[in-house]
Amino acid sequence: MRADIVPGGVFPDYELTDHTKARRTLSDLQGGDPMVLILSRGHFCPKDHQQHLQLAAHWAEIAVAYTKVVTIATDNLFELNEFRAAVGAQWTFLSDVGRKVQQDLDIQEYTDTTHDPMIPHTLVLKPGLVIHSVYNGYWYWGRPSIEDLRRDLREVTREVRPDWDPTVPGLRAAWDAGDHSQHYPYR
Repeated sequence: MRADIVPGGVFPDYELTDHTKARRTLSDLQGGDPMVLILSRGHFCPKDHQQHLQLAAHWAEIAVAYTKVVTIATDNLFELNEFRAAVGAQWTFLSDVGRKVQQDLDIQEYTDTTHDPMIPHTLVLKPGLVIHSVYNGYWYWGRPSIEDLRRDLREVTREVRPDWDPTVPGLRAAWDAGDHSQHYPYR
């Protein structure tokens, strides 16, 4: 992994084609929310399937917490949609069939000469694509569990949401005065 892809750094704002054939940037997909970004081997990998099945099983919880999830895989659009459907994912999948991300981040999985995938990574990003945590998932146990993500996302949300604790002095007074700028999603 490139040396600048560490907590506190800013993840590159790649523009790729999504599963609906639309061009999307990571920053547009993230908006002002925390994001879980999965750099995936792709449809052929049973470890990726298991990780995505776990995320899909917790999708309602992730969505209600104003958290975005994006998967980038080296799959073509057909494989990308097959993968997405097979795991029941409701989030955006991006195709990096040209291996732009793989090459730019220096994460080619050189041990797989058949598929030429990325070394899988999962990142938790603060708004602005700021890196909170990076997990190397070459081995399955290196991938974050749902509890790891819950802990990371709790820390990120506490940091980026001024209204984490609505009893903080001044928040109620600002609200009552009509200033909702510190209350998400009312800004």
